[in-house]
Amino acid sequence: MEFKNLPSGVSQSTANKIAEVISTFENGKRSGGYDAYVAYRDKRLNDNYYRQITYGRFQTTEFGNLKKLIEMYIEANGTYADFFKSYVNEIGKIEGGIPVSLYQNEEFVETLKKAGKNDPIMHTVQEAFFDLRYFQPALNWFKSNGFTLPLSLLVIFDSYIHSGSIRESLRKKFPEYPPNMGGDEKRWITQYTAARHAWLSNYETKEVRASAYRTQTFKNLIVDDNWKLEKPFKTQGVQF
Repeated sequence: MEFKNLPSGVSQSTANKIAEVISTFENGKRSGGYDAYVAYRDKRLNDNYYRQITYGRFQTTEFGNLKKLIEMYIEANGTYADFFKSYVNEIGKIEGGIPVSLYQNEEFVETLKKAGKNDPIMHTVQEAFFDLRYFQPALNWFKSNGFTLPLSLLVIFDSYIHSGSIRESLRKKFPEYPPNMGGDEKRWITQYTAARHAWLSNYETKEVRASAYRTQTFKNLIVDDNWKLEKPFKTQGVQF
């Protein structure tokens, strides 16, 4: 991928390594995985949990941004665009306060998988969507708050992919200020990672608790003083 607006301390190759780490978290592969599909019970609404589709290299969620991804695919005239036109308004639908998932619709699920596996347009759209919806917002937060180090960008970017943002509730759990407010970058990332790891590890659903391997990877990188991501490391059995 070609990333835009990178700060001087993050090269294109480092940005691609960061994307590959996130891809490994999401589907177990450094690259590819555009057809990856699971249906987790992790959509929370009114204190209940519902199963939802998560799809693609970066595991976009059905009640999150999957509709936007499919709309971009239709606009790009993908091979399966006509099929998805009849479903696009059903994606992420909530009726009577209850999410209505398409995970039991075999034709929809199989076409998602076929598009991810066979259509290069879907691959291109997923990469563009990933950059637009996740990487650029994370990068803006990274730069506006005074961060400079590659590991910091990985930690912040993962929060946008996995949690939607840097959660304010987690920021209240530790004392360090971000660099733009006079804080120490490494200390902020260390404290934030610890707070997020505790939150994930103790979450009420097993699906979210199981994702604490992400923050454990960051904790390992911090202990190894691998702030520039230049030293070798491994996560999910994949070597970097």
